[in-house]
Amino acid sequence: MYSSLPVLRPFPRFCLLEGMTPIQRLVSLEKALGERCAIFVKRDDLMGIGGGGNKLRKLEFLIGQAKSEGKDTLITVGARQSNHARLTAASAAVAGLGAELVLARLVPKTDDDYLFNGNPLLDGLFGATVHDLPGDADTLAFAQQRAEALGGRALVIPAGGSSAIGMLGYAGAAAEIAQQEVALGRRFDKVLLANGSHGTQAGLVAGFKAQGLGGKVLGYTVLAPLAEAKAQTLAKAREVGALLGIEVDEADIAINGEHRGPGYGIETDEMKAALKLMAQTQGLLLDPVYSGKAFAGMLAGIRAGQFDGQSLLFVMTGGTPGLYAYRQALGG
Repeated sequence: MYSSLPVLRPFPRFCLLEGMTPIQRLVSLEKALGERCAIFVKRDDLMGIGGGGNKLRKLEFLIGQAKSEGKDTLITVGARQSNHARLTAASAAVAGLGAELVLARLVPKTDDDYLFNGNPLLDGLFGATVHDLPGDADTLAFAQQRAEALGGRALVIPAGGSSAIGMLGYAGAAAEIAQQEVALGRRFDKVLLANGSHGTQAGLVAGFKAQGLGGKVLGYTVLAPLAEAKAQTLAKAREVGALLGIEVDEADIAINGEHRGPGYGIETDEMKAALKLMAQTQGLLLDPVYSGKAFAGMLAGIRAGQFDGQSLLFVMTGGTPGLYAYRQALGG
């Protein structure tokens, strides 16, 4: 699936995907919005391992790195409801590796649904060791200490799997999308997605630019304030660009900061409305932290006429276990 980017082939990779994830047109949603543009979704939620989600693309390369370096454990960091942590635990199980998750209480929620349901429930089922830290803890420093205690046998993975090696997964996804465009006979004007730990957008930006297809990617920040999100995404895109042998410029990074709300993991009314609209027109589930807010941003742009006449591809990045953690906020 990576034939359009031969430069990826030398990097070790542990297969976690069974092939390309499908692209699906949202015909009922288009009608509900007045058929102003063509709306498609890239179903990266439909991956077979661990409940699916975009981090599996990164973990293919990260586990490849770990095995090539003789590591026997993955240690990663995140928030209490981290989708990346869940998928790290599941992928480690498949690869025969240990997993330790260093999770901080970054979101000001203390109800049992948030603390123990959704992703934390699954982390335990996948056999991971979980370190539950307060919100102000330096999780990466803790992870490094754990790696040292394990005698150098662990690979420490940053939040979201967004290291240069991990981000190669979404450079490969850009090549996959380009192949699917040919098969569909359609070029997408914009590829839209949530921007959290910045690596998914950075990988896509670098991957498209490596194919001469720059200017396609628009992110909606759900974690960092806009200026920080742009700076971090640019830095990360340059990291993966260096591995691909291409240069990424500031003009390549497009991020919208209007739909983040009060902060990371804190629900907004427009996010809840977006989840319901997607569920009630297409029967599809968005997550409340990442894709829900980004989808709300896309809907706002469509209603404002920003995308009239265009073909849009929204990347559904998974995270649906988080819905159960937000039962009270979503009216359950």
